[in-house]
Amino acid sequence: GSVMVPITVIRNGAGPTALLTGANHGDEYEGVIALLDLAATLSPDAVRSDTMRGRIIILPALHSPAFRAGTRTSPIDRGNMNRIFPGKPDGTVTQQIADYVQRVLIPMADAALDMHSGGKTLDFLPLAAAHLLEDKTQEAACIAAMQAFCAPYSLKMLEMDAVGMLDTAVEEAGKLFVTTELGGGGTTPARSNAIAKRGLRNFLIHVGVLQGEIEHSPSTLLNMPDDQCFHKSLDSGLVEPMVDLGDGVLAGDLLARIWPVDRTGVQPVLYHAQRDGIVMARHFPGLIGVGDCLAVVAEIVP
Repeated sequence: GSVMVPITVIRNGAGPTALLTGANHGDEYEGVIALLDLAATLSPDAVRSDTMRGRIIILPALHSPAFRAGTRTSPIDRGNMNRIFPGKPDGTVTQQIADYVQRVLIPMADAALDMHSGGKTLDFLPLAAAHLLEDKTQEAACIAAMQAFCAPYSLKMLEMDAVGMLDTAVEEAGKLFVTTELGGGGTTPARSNAIAKRGLRNFLIHVGVLQGEIEHSPSTLLNMPDDQCFHKSLDSGLVEPMVDLGDGVLAGDLLARIWPVDRTGVQPVLYHAQRDGIVMARHFPGLIGVGDCLAVVAEIVP
């Protein structure tokens, strides 16, 4: 049989191309809703004016098998779409989808927006992000597009392990790339959906394929300069958060306690912040395993 991946292409004249993807991980929904809405409502006339022409390629559910299953990875081959680029034309289903994006869609695109959230295992402050890159001209273009998205938070991110990511595939091709983290918990609140839809429209206006004025909104600039931002669990058990998402912390502050679930009468393991900053992301389910992300602390840029 065939694995069907929905795609919409809206084109009106020759001009820049924007590649838009959601459900790179199948349990992340804000991007899917925003992109389905765009594909259903956007008229080609909106992609053309006297000074503006172009093309929009929309894949609301990039990793269609994972999205249909409501899982981060594929139920067919267990592939993680965002760790499998450039893919293989004769590989597994996930590798074949990645290969098509790598060989066909990325070369067509001038700019790409890959919309993520925390899925079932993480919850994020609603943010748009751009990576720190060796090519500072390319980095500046990506940061400008990130800021045009106008999410409540904007993140300059140093990717610790960029191998196999769609992000890396687009950036290595010299293209503009922006990503998001717009909530999490395996659900999609109305506020996050509104941020996704507004930011998507702003991004398309910024890159020159959609008419209109950017809808500006205040955004707090964050920075993740090193691996001290990430707090991994070395224990399994029940998480007791001691701070909430968006709270400010100082290095040494107590982030969480992890209680063992196989005995009573013992003390929990304490986890402390490794740096000053704001709690940008946190583990979402009550139970946590060894190696899971417990929290991410980012610096606020004055």
